[in-house]
Amino acid sequence: MATTRKWVILIPVIIGIAGLIVLKKNSLPPVQEERQEQATLVRVIEVPQLTVIPKATGHGTVRPSRTWDAVAEIKGKIAQKHPRLQKGAILESGTLILKIDPADYELAIAQAEADIQATRAQLDELQAKAVNTQASLKIEQAALVLNQKELERKRQLVGKGGISRSDLESQERSLLSQKQSVQGQINTLNLFPSQKALLEAQLARHNATLATAQRNLAHTEIRLPFTSRIAEVNFEQDQYVREGSVLVIADDLDRAEIEVQIPINQMSNLLSSNRTIDILNLNPAETQQEIGLTAQATLQENGVIASWDARFARLSDTLDPKTRTVGVIVEVDKPYANVIPGKRPPLVKGLFVQVVIAGKPQPDSLVIPRAALHENRLYVVNKEQRLEIRTVQPIMQQAEYVTINKALKPGEQVIVSDLIPAVEGMLLKPVPDPASQDQLVNAATGGPAL
Repeated sequence: MATTRKWVILIPVIIGIAGLIVLKKNSLPPVQEERQEQATLVRVIEVPQLTVIPKATGHGTVRPSRTWDAVAEIKGKIAQKHPRLQKGAILESGTLILKIDPADYELAIAQAEADIQATRAQLDELQAKAVNTQASLKIEQAALVLNQKELERKRQLVGKGGISRSDLESQERSLLSQKQSVQGQINTLNLFPSQKALLEAQLARHNATLATAQRNLAHTEIRLPFTSRIAEVNFEQDQYVREGSVLVIADDLDRAEIEVQIPINQMSNLLSSNRTIDILNLNPAETQQEIGLTAQATLQENGVIASWDARFARLSDTLDPKTRTVGVIVEVDKPYANVIPGKRPPLVKGLFVQVVIAGKPQPDSLVIPRAALHENRLYVVNKEQRLEIRTVQPIMQQAEYVTINKALKPGEQVIVSDLIPAVEGMLLKPVPDPASQDQLVNAATGGPAL
């Protein structure tokens, strides 16, 4: 019985093994198919040749181009204050904003005028004395001539015994006395020039005192030199102010300026000229035309978007050694013009705005997206639809694009999508990316952002 059971178990196993052997002998060998290369899908653009407008962007705070401090040049009590003279008020050019009590300075003018009149009277008196003394001198000189003749006559008579010696001596004393009178008149005339010079000096001093008093009187009235917005008022009606006190600070409304910090490498892309510029003798208009920079200031805040045309004014005086940036100052004319409440505010002091500075157009530039450049290498699709890694030399780098040398030709396809791994000669399936193409063209030519 045990033997029979063993055979029952082994028979199925033997049959299975025999079947496997038969199937193996009758099976056909596997068919091997040739392996096909898989093309990688990539987005591409055609390299355009454009007239590029280089730009640089910065942010800065608006400030007035001119600020005027009304400094008291005299002392006194504030006698008059403009009723609208308050912080934030806008007043026209020439407006009388305050007046210092002029009484003391009017009295000083009256005193100086009186001193001038008195000195002029003394000069007139001196002139009259000179004329009178000159006439008296002529009379005394005539009398001297007569005395000399009389002395000669008596000398002749003394020899003949006609007169006594005492009469002759008396005549000689009379002649000496007359000479003394003539000399006194001459001495008086000799003093007139110095007396006149003294009086003329006094007159000049009184005239200077009068001019100072008149100048001080003019300084009692303070007027705005230009249309201004009042930034600060530091006095009140009837307050006594001292000389040198800053009474009012006013900002010019005719022009605003903004200083922005631009990286040095970006400024080198913007500033280009074909001639040497003499910095010490710059003509602002000619320099601006030669450099060819334009600018635009834009405010974007709380849903409000407003723009103002600006112009390059000057470079700042220093270079920031930490950020390696240079300060660029742009100006905006009429910052308070064309105001639309709720939509277009005035360009007031303290606004934080974006400034875009554009340089001269650079024609015939080959342009690629900055993201397509991989350490001076480009991924190019060649005519066989394969990857070609090409080394290029960037000429100008901007935030969104790069201009390159002639290592590419216009119309060649450059890969703008990520390609990992990038193997030279790999098969590609390029797909045009019109959105990236349009965005590149607009960024390079200064068109609207897409």
